[in-house]
This record gives sequence, C-alpha cells and structure tokens, in this order.
Amino acid sequence: MGRSCFPRCGFARIIAWLQLVLGILVIVVSISSLFRFYSAGFFVHNEDICRHFYGPKDVYQGFNINDRIAEVLTTIENLHKKLEMNLQQMEKSNTKLEYKNYLEVEVLRPVYSAYTALKQLRLPKIGNGTVKEESLIDTFTTEEIRKYIAPKENRIGKINFYGTEKIYNTIGHACVLMKKELEEYMDYDIGSYCKDDWNLAQKLMVNGCDPLPRRRCLTRASKVYQKPYPINESLWKLPDDRNVRWDNYQCRYFGCLSGKNPKRGYTKCIGCFEMEKEKLKWVTNTSLQVDFLIRDVLAIKPGQIRIGLDYGVGTGTFAARMRELNVTIVSTALNLGAPFNEIIALRGLIPLYATLNQRLPFFDNTMDLIHTTGFLDGWIDLLLMDFIIFDWDRVLRPGGLLWIDRFFCNKKDMEDYTYMFQQLRYKKHKWVIAPKSQHQVYLSAVLEKPPRAI
Repeated sequence: MGRSCFPRCGFARIIAWLQLVLGILVIVVSISSLFRFYSAGFFVHNEDICRHFYGPKDVYQGFNINDRIAEVLTTIENLHKKLEMNLQQMEKSNTKLEYKNYLEVEVLRPVYSAYTALKQLRLPKIGNGTVKEESLIDTFTTEEIRKYIAPKENRIGKINFYGTEKIYNTIGHACVLMKKELEEYMDYDIGSYCKDDWNLAQKLMVNGCDPLPRRRCLTRASKVYQKPYPINESLWKLPDDRNVRWDNYQCRYFGCLSGKNPKRGYTKCIGCFEMEKEKLKWVTNTSLQVDFLIRDVLAIKPGQIRIGLDYGVGTGTFAARMRELNVTIVSTALNLGAPFNEIIALRGLIPLYATLNQRLPFFDNTMDLIHTTGFLDGWIDLLLMDFIIFDWDRVLRPGGLLWIDRFFCNKKDMEDYTYMFQQLRYKKHKWVIAPKSQHQVYLSAVLEKPPRAI
C-alpha cells in the first residue's frame, strides 16, 4: 500500500515545490521590472507624482530596493537548503532515480541559478553614472568640514590595517541638524589660535554631534600657566587658579566654587571642590547604609581590581583614593558650569571628556571596575539608560564589578530602575535600598559580571 502511494505522493511533493519555485521566480521578475521602472526615472525624478496621489505623509521615504532584494535572496537560499536536504534523504532511502534526477536538474539548479543571478544585481545606471544618495559632504559649505569628512585614500594604494582602502572620518548624525553651530566651530584660520569656543564644542557634543571633527588650530591656554604641584601634593590640594582659563565660567577662582556659594555656577556635585570634605568620601563610615567603603568593595576581589572607570560628575576624588591603593581609574567629566576636566588633570588624574551619548572608547572585556555616582539618577530616560548599561557590560570584563553608588529616584520609579540594573543577571555582592526623602529612595549595589562562556 505504501509503495503504490509513493509515486503519487512523490509527484505531489514535486508539484508543491514547483509552485513555490514559480512563486519566487515571479518575485524575481517583479523586482526586475521594478528595476526597469527605476532606471526609467519613475522613482528618481517623479517623486511628486506619489505625493500627488497619496500625500506627503503616505509616501514611504525609507524604501530601499536592496533590502527587498535581500529578502528574496533569503527566501531562495532557505528553499535551496530544503531542496538539498530532500535530495540527501532521497539518496538514503533509495528513492527512484528519476525523481531524484528530476528534483536535482529541473528544480534545484534553476533555483540556485536564480539565486546567483539575483545576488549579482546592482543598482541600475541612469545616464552615464550610477544612482547614489547625496553625500554628507555636500550638506556643508565650510571648507574645513568638507576636507575633514572627505574619504582619505591610502598613499600606498593597499588595504590598511583597518581592512579598508580609505579612511572615513566620522561625525555624529546630529551634526547635520546643527549645521550652523558646526560650521561656526570649524570656521577658523588654519595654524592660528582656535577661537575661545570650547563651550560651543560641548554644546555640540551634548546634543549628539559627537565625536567632533579634529581641527588644525592651536588650543588656547592660560597666559600665566604655572607648573602643576608634585603628585604627592596635587591629589588633595586645590590647583593654582592661574592654571585655568575662567572666561566661560561664572566663577573666576576655585574658592568661588564652594558649595556654600549659591552663585557658584554648577548644580551637580555640590561641595566637590572642597578638598577637606572630599578626603572623607569612601574611607570613613557614615550613618547611611548606602555608603560603601572602598576597602570593603576591593575586598570582594582582593588583588583583582587594577583598572576602572568612574562614570559620573566630580573632581576625581574617587580616582584619587583608588590611586593611593594602586588602582588606575579614568574619570568621565564634562565642564558643566565649572572646570571639572581641568581640576581632575591638575590633581594628576585622568579625565575622559565624554557625554552620555558616546560609546565608551574602551575595548570589550577590559575594565575591572565601573563606578557610577551623581550622574545617572532618576531623571534619565529608561531607553537611554538601557544603552548605557549594556555599554558598561561590554567594557567590563568577566568577573568585573559594577558599583552603583547612591543612585536615587522617586519611590514609584524604583521598580523600573532596579529592573534595569538586574536585567543582565549580575551576581549581587551588595544591594541596599534606603530612604532619601519622603518621596525618594537611594540604591547602592556592587554587582559582578558573569563569565558567559560561549
């Protein structure tokens, strides 16, 4: 009974495969026709026709014919794999030779030929040139920007160690939306002094135009710059006022930046320019359970914490304490109303001028420790925070520690934020939630990145 059914079943299976193949070939022919319309200029030159019939909101601006080709390619490739699998099964089950040959010659080969031909298609030619989108370089008129973003060919004419024939300098996509500000930033005399415009640069960075282009002008410095203090003094001593250019700050000297001064010009990290108070952080017990001591955190991984990142707002005190314990810490900093970068460097520490928008400039699995305080609080968007936490996870090595220090938010939001920190399933070494005020709470935690063996 089974044998007599085999020819009919086998033939029905082949017919089904043929119908599927014919359907795919119809798609290929449709795409080919679409290419002809494209090359005739219907889509390139007469876009207003679409708007006339559908209205501007109905026109699909994001159409990409290469994406459609990729979808068909994927379908054909999957079909080819299934057909090959059927052929292998036929060989094992000693299926009649004529059916196997028919499937191989009349079905499998045409499908593969269609796949190969479609894969070789390119965008159609219009006139003597090829269709290509307007280059970003044509968006700008300032010559220095155009020179910066123009591709730089290798002088030796070979593939470089990046694996490309050219170097493409990058600027953030938001730069296009801030064309006026970016052109102002890049409008200077080559070889002369740069304008006093670091605050313009920071505005561009904070608004997503990051990283900024390099410039061929000389950075301005204080005319009375003094030699920094020796390292045994600089960690816990305010720098010389003359080593900072105060032009764009509300204060004009470090004493003005005291937390007691309501006109100090900054709101975050109140009191962090007062070294006597800074000396007490992370080394003396407080009444708050959320205040962890450095020695207790380092005891979790004795001898294993050597390098790390302090992600927050401050004057480098966390890095200073860690340096005394032979741990190297890089401190992120923006000059939000005060010379945070300058004081970190003048204390003999390493400032990283970076924004929330920026992917951390460290390689994967390299940091022993990431410490965050005073920056990522309850104001931050959850989606943005998600991207940041995953970037921390990228640079933190297996077994590395994430130290969340006095994160605070509204009570009603704590569940959402704690999920953000717990979603990567780190091991909890410390986890404390304590009240900050009537409606706000603190969270401090020390979490360990799992190995995630592949």
